[in-house]
Amino acid sequence: MTNIAILTGRIARDPETRETKGGTSVTGITVVTDRPARDKDGKTYKDENGYTAKESEFHRVTCFNGLSKTVGQYCTKGQLVSVQGRIHYTQWEDKDGVTRYGTEILADKVDFLSRGNGSDENSDDNRGAPEID
Repeated sequence: MTNIAILTGRIARDPETRETKGGTSVTGITVVTDRPARDKDGKTYKDENGYTAKESEFHRVTCFNGLSKTVGQYCTKGQLVSVQGRIHYTQWEDKDGVTRYGTEILADKVDFLSRGNGSDENSDDNRGAPEID
């Protein structure tokens, strides 16, 4: 049995890095993926500009330790990334005693596919964007 998630999308906002009481670095990013939108009959359709309409999904991604530090340092909003990791489900009680649920990807690897801020993905100058394991 395997739990593997692979996402390719853009970072929705700048990374948020913190450190636990135990000294572990934790960085959170949100990765946005798109898929073709479908009508009630299950068929794709065009938007007002003539392009295939898309629906976006936002995925919470959490990185730890060295990966956390690198993602926190080099990633920015708009950057195209590929994330490999595993799906993790959480459950907690909020301050009102209501049970809440969450889903996130715990990243094992993040590949930078573009520079930050949505600049040209095909640029040969990605020296500041290493592959991270």
